[in-house]
Amino acid sequence: MTDVQTPTLLERMGGVSGLVYASVPTLAYVIVNAIAGLNAAVVVAVGASLALIVLRLVRKEPLQPAMSGLLGVVVAAAIAYYTGSAEGYFLPGIWFSLVMTVVFTVSLVLRRPLVGVIWNLMRGTGPDPAWRTDKTVLHAFDVATLTFVAVFAARFLVQDTLYDAGSTGWLAFARIVMGYPLLALALLVVYWAVRRANRRRAVDDEANERMVSHTVEARS
Repeated sequence: MTDVQTPTLLERMGGVSGLVYASVPTLAYVIVNAIAGLNAAVVVAVGASLALIVLRLVRKEPLQPAMSGLLGVVVAAAIAYYTGSAEGYFLPGIWFSLVMTVVFTVSLVLRRPLVGVIWNLMRGTGPDPAWRTDKTVLHAFDVATLTFVAVFAARFLVQDTLYDAGSTGWLAFARIVMGYPLLALALLVVYWAVRRANRRRAVDDEANERMVSHTVEARS
């Protein structure tokens, strides 16, 4: 019987080609905006996203990353079109970074680091588990959550400053450079935190098994 391997995060994002594809609509938008103006840039950005979906269909690659990208591009392009500002294309990403900065920060203040909460929900151990009472595990998830705070805060501060300056080209550059590369860095920290939590869990489970074994032996 062949084991079914769980797709990695990179595979779920469409692999290396998916990371490259994700930057195409933004680059196309900036280039066309500089040459032919905002209206043409909006059309080309959406068209580029649709073309990527067709390309994935032809190459029989996962469609989910391209569909998500199309939705994001349509929303961003619509904002740019209705505001009449080329920089408006980047507003959804800027707002999203601000919201995520607040959400992750609040979770730390409440002593429920969001990365740990998500990890716990994926394990299905209930709404308020014992992991929050383990200082080692809690500290690991504090660090992982704080990393996401830093990532989203950096994205917001840099891109909001460029937005206020009207630097469309630099906004595109910052969006690409501060996108997947920073996310990959944050996920490395999450991986470290989860491994540390799982090791603690394994140690606790082993200790509980020994205690139960000793109790059974004492009674027999």
